[in-house]
Amino acid sequence: MTNERFDPSVADRRWQAAWDEARCFEADSDSNKPKSYVLEMFPYPSGRIHIGHVRNYTMGDVLARYRKMRGDEVLHPMGWDAFGMPAENAAMEKGVHPAGWTYQNIETMKGQLKQLGFALDWSREFATCDPEYYGHEQALFIELFENGLVYRKESEVNWDPVDMTVLANEQVIDGKGWRSGAEVEKRKLNQWFLKITDFADELLAGVQALESWPQKVRLMQENWIGKSQGLEFAFELSNGETLPVYTTRPDTIFGASFVAVAADHPVAQAVAANNCEAAKFIAECKRGGTTAAELETAEKLGFDTGIGAKHPFTGEHLPLFIANFVLMDYGTGAIMAVPGHDQRDFEFATKYALPIPRVVAASVEDAGEPFDGEAEAGDGVIVNSDFLSGMEVEAAKREVITRAEAGGWGKGTTVWRLRDWGVSRQRYWGTPIPFIHCDDCGVVPVPQDQLPVKLPEDVDFSKPGNPLLRHPTWKDVACPKCGSDAQRETDTLDTFVNSSWYFLRFASQPADKPFDAAEVAKWMPVDQYIGGIEHAILHLLYARFWTRALARCGKLDVKEPFASLFTQGMVTHETYSRKDGAREEYFMPADVDRTGDGATLKADGKPVQIGKVIKMSKSKKNVVDPEDIIRDYGADAVRWFMLSDSPPERDLPWSEAGIEGCGRFVQRLWRLFGHYDPTASGEDKGLARKTHQTIAAVADDIEALAFNKAVARLYELTSATEKAAPSEDRNHAIRSLLLMASPMMPHLAEEGWQAMGESGLVSEAAWPDVDPSLLVEDEVTIAVQHMGKLRDTLTAPKGASKETLEALALASEKVQRSIDGAEIRKVIVVPDRLVNIVA
Repeated sequence: MTNERFDPSVADRRWQAAWDEARCFEADSDSNKPKSYVLEMFPYPSGRIHIGHVRNYTMGDVLARYRKMRGDEVLHPMGWDAFGMPAENAAMEKGVHPAGWTYQNIETMKGQLKQLGFALDWSREFATCDPEYYGHEQALFIELFENGLVYRKESEVNWDPVDMTVLANEQVIDGKGWRSGAEVEKRKLNQWFLKITDFADELLAGVQALESWPQKVRLMQENWIGKSQGLEFAFELSNGETLPVYTTRPDTIFGASFVAVAADHPVAQAVAANNCEAAKFIAECKRGGTTAAELETAEKLGFDTGIGAKHPFTGEHLPLFIANFVLMDYGTGAIMAVPGHDQRDFEFATKYALPIPRVVAASVEDAGEPFDGEAEAGDGVIVNSDFLSGMEVEAAKREVITRAEAGGWGKGTTVWRLRDWGVSRQRYWGTPIPFIHCDDCGVVPVPQDQLPVKLPEDVDFSKPGNPLLRHPTWKDVACPKCGSDAQRETDTLDTFVNSSWYFLRFASQPADKPFDAAEVAKWMPVDQYIGGIEHAILHLLYARFWTRALARCGKLDVKEPFASLFTQGMVTHETYSRKDGAREEYFMPADVDRTGDGATLKADGKPVQIGKVIKMSKSKKNVVDPEDIIRDYGADAVRWFMLSDSPPERDLPWSEAGIEGCGRFVQRLWRLFGHYDPTASGEDKGLARKTHQTIAAVADDIEALAFNKAVARLYELTSATEKAAPSEDRNHAIRSLLLMASPMMPHLAEEGWQAMGESGLVSEAAWPDVDPSLLVEDEVTIAVQHMGKLRDTLTAPKGASKETLEALALASEKVQRSIDGAEIRKVIVVPDRLVNIVA
């Protein structure tokens, strides 16, 4: 064994086949073992896995394998988030059907994942585009409708005129569609909504209990839900009307210098009806972005309506503007603008030369301090504000609300940033919304025995837009209630719906219903959920809502889907590029020779520019194909690289030297396994202690997902074992190393397990036991000084007496040479640490 190299090209396939044959990783819901549900966010089948997938799934795999070794019944499933626009784009661009394109990609990516030896329960695999899956989703959607949690209304939406579909705010970038790049328009359409706002309080309160979630994610969820308390009141307008507004900072009311309304506010529409310039400005606003981030960064523009708004305390008339940064769906669609203490208001007031009064300062003495080019947050005391001056912010808020309520012109109230979830999408490749529109009966749910409502296969993608709307027959049906001619709903569901309950279907898969509540209760909540920070808000919030909604409908006994959340860092790589005229041309790492501080293109030997280390992306071509590195180094070296060096929550820079080093360590371990000698005898107390300490520490590291620490400890134990003489304790160290490495490098471990003569699969073996007595150090290193300088170090029993340590120090030849016969005047002993001899 020691004379042969470990050959991953053979071993990887052999052990992957053995695991499949033994059905090692299929979860048994009826098992009496403790249940452990480990889940990574499932992938979109784009065609090939990328390095980010490899890192994400390797982390979950190590935890799943480790918990199996500790005696848990582990559920570690895999599936495919398979609906969405890329498949329709492929259909239009390549003339293929979305289903064929998607399932072909699934087949390819599944094969790639299998090459990495992940301990996945493939028996539970599904794709969200499977009619069986989305049929159950349709049943759940109808159930939510019947429980008052789904409704349909006319709503203003972001309309992509090229993709011919509604876009979520997050899909509008710089006023353009995220895929098409077309200028987004505002339209009013009848849309389906889920009543997530009914759960706003619950969702916000629940965040506090998610102690095993990253604090950053919890804060992002809290901000997205956005509960705020403030004052709602109405300005009296100079045209005789009133304008309701809402402010979270009533304490700053004396700092108001203008009032603004959204472009689609009734006041704005009334002005536009008689003013073509106002109408032109409103049309321009509708072409802009709608996300909070875009409104923060876009130029603040306004139209002066000529109407004045009377200040409730001073009686002053403030100018009323139509402004592009005010949203109709937040608060009342109108704002009291305080430019000194709100950056958007500050930018607007600066542009239109409006007053910027200071009403909050660090102290009363700073009331006259000017602004330094930007608004100030508003922490401190109230100034320049009549009866509020000198008050703390919170006291001033209460005082304004009290006076408003006493005067009958306002009231304290609470608003939420969260809006109901619009789930209608005007596209083909999604879950058909299971409703029928009848002229006599209205909107009628599809009967349960007619589910799933399947997508038609004979669709035409030659034109943009929703093929379901153009299909000659699919949409035409009889009303389930009266039998009259009616039409199916042609919108499909937002793909976030598909991923809002998939973890339940993984846990329980009866044929006649979406899931069995009793079986789900055995597994849920997910013990460890792993995925990217980019899903910190929408996917996680929607999954939390969906779980709570189903619980409210009596379908579940669990409300929070994910007990523990981990967000891994990205895999990064430097870029390689060259100017081609005005265009920057990028090259893949595989096409570049990297030498020293430079790089050249293999094709022509000419230099290329080395760019920053950034997230791997197809556009910058700084990607590494997992299949290539698996072929060159084997699955275990790739897995080991994903776990080493960087803490898992941080970005991992890819390096050729790093993966080569991991490949060498695989061979190094293989050689060490070859030194396992069951006939060896004798003790090595130090190595035994090191082994047991490592077993305990690596277990803790894996549970904490601190994989880089576990890797470092295995390196240390490997080095210590290599240096040790043959003994029973060395054998134990080698066997323990193999077992500890097996969740990380399972193919190598299986090969070594067999070579050592062990029975069965190491994937079915138990984690090595720990001797608690060996976790406590019973020997310490003592520094011996003469006249304050280190002369020797000694190993002594922990807790040895002062007399013993003094005798050991004076017996040292090095110390005696240093003393050289001088009279010893004093010996200072610090127990377990130091002996200092003064002579």
